[in-house]
Parts: sequence; structure tokens; C-alpha cells
Amino acid sequence: MFLSAAIRRRPEFRAGIRDMSSAALGIGAWGLMTGVAMVKSNMSVLESVAMTLLVYAGSSQLAAIPLLFAGAPAWVILATGFCVNLRFVVFSLHLRPYLMHMPRWRRMTHGYLTADLSYALFTRQYAAPPATVAEQQSQEAYLTGNYFVTWCSWMGMSLLGIALANFIPQSWGLGFAGVLSLVAIVCSMATTRLRVLAALVASATAVAAYALPLKLNIVVAIGAAVLLCFWLERRFGLDPDAEDDK
Repeated sequence: MFLSAAIRRRPEFRAGIRDMSSAALGIGAWGLMTGVAMVKSNMSVLESVAMTLLVYAGSSQLAAIPLLFAGAPAWVILATGFCVNLRFVVFSLHLRPYLMHMPRWRRMTHGYLTADLSYALFTRQYAAPPATVAEQQSQEAYLTGNYFVTWCSWMGMSLLGIALANFIPQSWGLGFAGVLSLVAIVCSMATTRLRVLAALVASATAVAAYALPLKLNIVVAIGAAVLLCFWLERRFGLDPDAEDDK
């Protein structure tokens, strides 16, 4: 499996763990806050645990929780989760050349376990897909080390938040910790002018459409940013992954 001895022994696996460790605290705080939020929104412990283990998408969970609490239609909840996670379609397209040599079940498992920060660190470490078998193994070990820390931090603290939800007061400001984690992720990925523009457009649209019910301003903001960036790419031939000149 993915934590086989062959992967654990590789120095790239340890490097992936080391590089991601600095973000573990923020990821854990976000997971703790999400676990608390699920129980506080009247989800049962079983439902909260199932959502944590099966969904494994913090931003979608946080977007869906108030909609579930408000009794929103299922299509609104699903559409919101789909829009919030649209970025993973882009991630998948980018990672495709790195993972296509693997069996389908292995690629799908990597896709499930790879999160925002593990994607960001991996693509920063490896600018080009592997050309040899040795490079394939090294890159997979590094990616596995990245998301091993992410998964353990998220799952451990999210389950802890579920267990302690009724003992943690709202005044602790865990929601702000989650916001800080999201800001850290956005800043780490805003490495080009196009990505910065997407973040600014989404932010401005979300504020302008704040009055929409059921948190639909988030869906509108994501849609506006995605459509604008797609248009700019096609109109001016911009590469969203090209680093800006320093």
C-alpha cells in the first residue's frame, strides 16, 4: 500500500513530511474547528464522523454545514460542494502527467488524499513529470509524505473536535483559526498574477453578493472567478501555472 516499507525508506518521503510539518498546526486547527462546527450544527456524532472520513474536504464541509442546518435543498448543497471543490479538477489535470503511469485505483487514491497544501508543495518541488522509474518513485514518495501529514493532522484533530464539541465554548474563536488556515492556503498558491486576480475577483464578488440566501454568494464568487480566468486564458493565451518574472 501507500505506506509500504519501500516508500517509507525513501528520503523523499521524509522530506515530504518535513516540508509539510510546518503547516500541520494550521491544518489541525482548521480540522478541530470543522469537527466542532459539525456537532454544533446539530449533526449527530455518527454523521459527523462519517462526513469527516468520507468527504475529507474542509472547505466543502464548512460550506455545506450551514446549508444542512438551514434545511437547504439537496441540489443547493451538492452544487455548493461541487463549486467549492472545482479547484481539484484543475489540480487533477495538472497532476495527470505525474501519475498516469500508475494503475487507476492508485491514481484515484492519490486523488482522494491529495489536498491543497500537498498539491502546492509537490508541484513546487517537482516542476516536471518524472522521466524515469527512479523519478516516479521519488515523486510518489514525496507526495505521500506531504499528504500523510495533512491527512493525519486533519483527521486526528477533526475527530477530536467532534469528541470535545460539547465542551469547547464558541468564545474560543476556533472559526477565526479556520479562516487563518484558509488564508495561508490561498497565499501559498497565489504565485501568479492570474491566481491573484482570481482570488481578488472571488473575494469582491462574495462581498458584493453577501445578501444572497443560503450562502450562495460563495457559489457566485467561485463561478465569477473561474469564468473570468478561463476567458483571460483563452483571450490572451495566459498560462495559469507560469510563474511571474521576479
